[in-house]
Amino acid sequence: MKNPLITIGACATLATALVCVPGFAAAAGAASAASNVQSTANQAVLGIWRCDMNGLPAVTLTVTDEGGPLTGAVLFYLHRKEQGQAETATPGLPEPLMSPRFDGSTFTFQVSHRRAHPPKTLQDAPITFRMKLVSANKAELINVDESEHDPHSPVYTFTRSDY
Repeated sequence: MKNPLITIGACATLATALVCVPGFAAAAGAASAASNVQSTANQAVLGIWRCDMNGLPAVTLTVTDEGGPLTGAVLFYLHRKEQGQAETATPGLPEPLMSPRFDGSTFTFQVSHRRAHPPKTLQDAPITFRMKLVSANKAELINVDESEHDPHSPVYTFTRSDY
């Protein structure tokens, strides 16, 4: 049976061959420079954003650009207060961010709502959120879909921390 792993010598040969291909090094350099510019532009929104309510976690939003474009996930907490008991927060399932976009001051993304309250939400469309940066480590998040129907819908305050 042949070993499917490429040896170090083969990798070095492949790397040398790619660098020798006319234009490859320049294209790779340009792509790297573009990636660095994009990474710098996204720096203000990268990190872990947390929202607490009543001293308990309410939402945790993680935003990264490690693979190039912006990606991340959001985790919502269910708050419950039973009679005679202290309020509790139970994490739901983390959901990946869909269509994340950052324009330098506003971060917009969508989240699937299918698993929010099954079975009644299984056919739901994604929910759109907009997070406006207030300062380097503060932001305000709104549920765009909800705010279109209710101008008094809540605004959630987030605090950012680095990874």
